[in-house]
Amino acid sequence: MAARESLDHDYVVIGSGFGGSVSACRLAEKGYSVAVIEMGKRWTAEDFPKTTWNVRRWIWRPGLKLHGFYNMRPFRHVMILCGNAVGGGSITYANTMLSPPDTVWGEGSWKGLADWVHEMPAHYASARRMLGVTRNEILGEADDMLKQMADDQGVGSSFYRTDVAVYFGDGPGVAKPDPYFNGDGPARSGCIGCGGCMVGCRYNAKNTLDKNYLYLAEKRGAQVMAETRVVDIEPLEGDGAAGYRLTTERSTAWFAKQRRTVTARHVVLAASALGTMDLLMRMKQRGRLPALSERLGHDVRTNSESIVGVRFPGKQRDMSKGIAIGSGIHIDRFTHIEAVRYSRGSDALGMIATMLVTGRGWRRIFAWMWNSIRHPIRWLRAGWPFGFARQTLIFLVMQTIDATLRFRLKRRWYWPFTRLLVTEGDRIPTNIPAANEFVLRAARNFGGIAITSSSEILFDMPMTAHCIGGCVMGATAADGVIDHQHRVHGYRNLYVIDGAAVGANLGVNPSLTITALAERAMSFIPNKV
Repeated sequence: MAARESLDHDYVVIGSGFGGSVSACRLAEKGYSVAVIEMGKRWTAEDFPKTTWNVRRWIWRPGLKLHGFYNMRPFRHVMILCGNAVGGGSITYANTMLSPPDTVWGEGSWKGLADWVHEMPAHYASARRMLGVTRNEILGEADDMLKQMADDQGVGSSFYRTDVAVYFGDGPGVAKPDPYFNGDGPARSGCIGCGGCMVGCRYNAKNTLDKNYLYLAEKRGAQVMAETRVVDIEPLEGDGAAGYRLTTERSTAWFAKQRRTVTARHVVLAASALGTMDLLMRMKQRGRLPALSERLGHDVRTNSESIVGVRFPGKQRDMSKGIAIGSGIHIDRFTHIEAVRYSRGSDALGMIATMLVTGRGWRRIFAWMWNSIRHPIRWLRAGWPFGFARQTLIFLVMQTIDATLRFRLKRRWYWPFTRLLVTEGDRIPTNIPAANEFVLRAARNFGGIAITSSSEILFDMPMTAHCIGGCVMGATAADGVIDHQHRVHGYRNLYVIDGAAVGANLGVNPSLTITALAERAMSFIPNKV
């Protein structure tokens, strides 16, 4: 057995997103030595791309020498959008901080495991305070247009300003010493409403994790290892009671991988739902962690999402100004729509936009092709990338109707060298009738073109930035991968604290819930003696 003194760290946290940064901060406060291993790069305001056309700085594909912070991962059932950076998805997410309805705690795998309804409000409050959550103060033309569309269709009373992790302060661009942590945090500047939240905030207004939880963790001694990937986790003996040995390599290197080992008494997996699932599956397959639950990879959810929108060709409108997601509406009891924007000039996603048509499968494809013949100019304008951010009111549609996928490792014919993460199960609906009807009617009544993503039309593949689950909670290993305190069934000193642990469909952006769950998980860990 390895002596306690011989271990490199008390805790190693894999991933620096909402689960990982919270864990690192609270563990460092409790007196533990902490290392955070992050696959992505560390970013500063000067490094961020000015638009999404700077693909080298925007997209994360290290195998192609693209070292950005935004990743698009296509699977058979869904296209998953995710972040890779020091600060995790907070670097590229849309700041939106919403709490789910209390009903989610009585659904899914975590039902009955704790008194969630009474426990979680305090942890949500801690998360809101740390992330600087406040009501959006900047409504742009896209938000005003959403309100007009909602009024036109009889749901205007449901319009709301989003709660966002943004510093507005004393006005646009006004700098101020740390406004959140009694001078212990970094200086901030008021939001200017440029719409560039998802391209990386260059104006020091977005409350990313490297300005709160992770910032404070590093001040308290946590070590962050950027551009580093964990490729192996091995218990030093038996069930992990003595600790773990981790093997890492340089994530941005082609050849000089700089492999090294790190040991720790405890390991927290917080590498996002995809990253955590992938790593644990490989460890189970290799026999490193053979006792992992057979439920690993099950119960993966996407908030039953669809991305659609209305495009207004021409120069008379500017949908790019404001907060990335500044407002929302409810069009029925199951369906929630948010107004989304990119900054002016960030038009790269317009390359996958196309005209919206209804239907399913081949019928939808034929309807789309027929529209290209009947309305060739409108069809071309819908998918013309240039001017996309300025002209387009993007709708992020989320439903509370539950749907799940299963992920597993499989050797594919086009890449026989290793097993890849793949999806299985029934398809997630890509055609949400209520949302499509809202968009088509809005486009017709306000002089726009209804759009969707070409992946939905051609491949029946929805897009989501909210992949959750896969390592969900359960009373036993037969029910889930972890228990209600986020401890992995079958192993000691091993935790999953990120979106992979979410056990039900939230129906709202999950970042605040992941943060609150991480706060709760840390409350069970005592101070270091």
